[in-house]
Amino acid sequence: MTSASKKLRFGTAGVPLSAYPSSTLAAIKKIAQMGLECLEIEFVKGLKMGTDLAQKIKEEARALNVSLSVHAPYYVNLNSAEEGKRLASQERILSSARMAEICGAESVVFHAGYYGRVGPERASQTIKEGLKEVASILKSDRTPVILRPETLGKRTQFGSLEDILYLCREVEGILPCIDFCHIHAREGKANSYSEFHRILKKIEKKLGSKAVKNMHIHISGVDYNDKGEKKHLNLKDSDFRFDEWIQALKDYGVEGTIICESPNLEQDAIMLKNLFFSKE
Repeated sequence: MTSASKKLRFGTAGVPLSAYPSSTLAAIKKIAQMGLECLEIEFVKGLKMGTDLAQKIKEEARALNVSLSVHAPYYVNLNSAEEGKRLASQERILSSARMAEICGAESVVFHAGYYGRVGPERASQTIKEGLKEVASILKSDRTPVILRPETLGKRTQFGSLEDILYLCREVEGILPCIDFCHIHAREGKANSYSEFHRILKKIEKKLGSKAVKNMHIHISGVDYNDKGEKKHLNLKDSDFRFDEWIQALKDYGVEGTIICESPNLEQDAIMLKNLFFSKE
């Protein structure tokens, strides 16, 4: 096992609730003021940012030492039965990656799609081929962002831990976005120190040490049923054992970015950062 790490950045998914005005530029300033270190720019409802604003965001984030990532639109399904929707999904990922580069963002998180009627095996092949094309175009364009397919909470979605690790092994240059609460909601377990440790060990075994030294993690509480995720909750309102989770990250020497998606955003992000650094 690697030694305990302090190289974790904590931040929010989108503009902190306390930021004014509610803009990405104001969000970067607020993140820095609160002692957080990262921000995920949410393009989830569509990419509406212009290049001039993106350049200003890059400059502000660099000046305040806030690292950035981007979440691509939700309207992505690389396994759609319709070719037009698959092509549009590829374009949304490409556009997000290109805008991420202008913003100075390091990673682009996206939801890969759904199993649909074809099942996990065929879905994984179709999604893999579509993602390979996207990665190849970005490589040719020399767009230096990391594509990160996310583990997802609904059982109908392509997004189990095994799904995502398979993609990351098969498609050159991509790394996962690991949402531990999605894994918990999807499986109805994965909610103890030993299980968190086992997930980290599996990631390292499948993808190498680089994957746990450059992790991108989403976290929140989650309400779920036998079909998986229903909605996000604040961590203290959920059954997620975040204290054991933080301890597992620390003991394993995980490095990278933790993005809080709880409804209270910055409150849980600050709580987690304080908890992490209190565990000496």
